[in-house]
Amino acid sequence: MATGRTHRPATRSRGIPEATVARLPLYLRALTALSERSVPTVSSEELATAAGVNSAKLRKDFSYLGSYGTRGVGYDVEYLVYQISRELGLTQDWPVVIVGIGNLGAALANYGGFASRGFRVAALIDADPAMAGKPVAGLPVRHTDELESIISDNGVSIGVIATPAGAAQQVCDRLVAAGITSILNFAPTVLSVPEGVDVRKVDLSIELQILAFHEQRKAGEETGQATTATPAPAQPRTGTQARTAAAAGSRKGPDGDVPAVMPA
Repeated sequence: MATGRTHRPATRSRGIPEATVARLPLYLRALTALSERSVPTVSSEELATAAGVNSAKLRKDFSYLGSYGTRGVGYDVEYLVYQISRELGLTQDWPVVIVGIGNLGAALANYGGFASRGFRVAALIDADPAMAGKPVAGLPVRHTDELESIISDNGVSIGVIATPAGAAQQVCDRLVAAGITSILNFAPTVLSVPEGVDVRKVDLSIELQILAFHEQRKAGEETGQATTATPAPAQPRTGTQARTAAAAGSRKGPDGDVPAVMPA
């Protein structure tokens, strides 16, 4: 079976926009659910609703894949599952290493969705000597001293960082030096990588903060909080200003009173 070190996905060479690539997993997830229910075909409207996008955007995305569906019938579910899986590179084996086997790293190791989506966890790595050899999700945890040899021996090109923020950059540098070209970063920090290395960041705290913003806004709308500014109190006028304003206010124009104008 092919590995990630010798085969790369075809999406970039075929000129598929990054925004479309980001939506392909959404379509694949919806299509997989339909396939599991033995649904043979699906319309663009139904699939778009299931994926959380609009149907026009979906049809445009699929046009980059060369899929246009059949008028009055829709899209063949099984063919689209294969086609999108191929474009995403999921028809081959992608060995992955997870570095940092704390609570989050252990949860990722136990996630059953990797294998069914074309990813094989090749190794679990941690810097704590006390963790070495302990089984997690059926794999023994290995020490970071072995990181480079693990990557080389397993042909790994994708690394997952689940370490504390302070250790993430150092781990990233070692992964890149060992040949890793794609990184999924769960550490709450921004990683610096050379050109040619792709990083996807997953920051749960940022996502929660965005949700908190929306909750606060909804709460404000529900309580009817005023959004207009309170007018500033009028300042007392001097005698000259009062006389000038009164004179201006008494002027007549062809259409009636001329509005008073405060002096600059």
